[in-house]
Amino acid sequence: MLASIQSLELLARSVVEGFISGLHRSPYTGFSTEFAEYRQYMPGDDLRYLDWKLLGRTDRYYIKKFRADTNAQCHILLDASASMKYTTSSITKLQYAQFLGASLAYLANKQQDAVGLIAFDQQVRTHVPALSRTGHMRTIFGRMEQLEAGNETNLSKMLHEAAERIYRRGIIVVISDFYDEPEEVIKALQHLKFKGNDVIVFQILDRNEIDFNFTEPVLLEDSETEEQIHVMPDILADGYRQAMSAHIEELREGMAKNKIDYELLTTDKALDYALYSFLSKRANQ
Repeated sequence: MLASIQSLELLARSVVEGFISGLHRSPYTGFSTEFAEYRQYMPGDDLRYLDWKLLGRTDRYYIKKFRADTNAQCHILLDASASMKYTTSSITKLQYAQFLGASLAYLANKQQDAVGLIAFDQQVRTHVPALSRTGHMRTIFGRMEQLEAGNETNLSKMLHEAAERIYRRGIIVVISDFYDEPEEVIKALQHLKFKGNDVIVFQILDRNEIDFNFTEPVLLEDSETEEQIHVMPDILADGYRQAMSAHIEELREGMAKNKIDYELLTTDKALDYALYSFLSKRANQ
């Protein structure tokens, strides 16, 4: 359904507004204040922020949430390398990453955060500095819509470069399939953390990259190097699954040790998982 929506802006609005509506009907209603201009006065609140005009009109006590109270920077770092075009379903990993990145950008903007975008393969393909001015989100969505899977990438190198490009600390969201050496990736993410950023990582994989459900002999091609290999699934499957599981676990453990939020998503999973993970992190700032 999402793939049929041509506009990323419309898609993001549909996903986020539906998600927020679900939160209001769920036990997690505490998050609803993230999206309100006002919240009810609670004993102990600073009276300087009481909305006296609203009190005069309605005889109700509300604290006004000013823009400066929640304004922060949120950068979306999006892997647009060749491996991201892989799919065995209706959408590629890159399309899913675009859906996710657009939705997170819309959500951050709705919380009055300045939003920036860095997309890369072996070099930075597009860089939109974090801003919150009128019309900026259209630039974000437009640049994201134009992305196509490019060349091979050195993920850790590009994360180091992003750390040097982003001067003001904030929230960094990294979206990639993370086909790089886990040790080098963790070092690069540590660089982002060292600059004072809160880092949230989403690893995007096709379900078959985890399950390896091929049943017939198949020719596999590395989308970045074009190297090919003939595979007999019944011989290779168990070893492949063990190697993939070990790779994911090494990433997960490394990020946990460095207090980096990590979420593994497959392209058949609803975006709610990612949005809730992001919102939980944002609410704890």
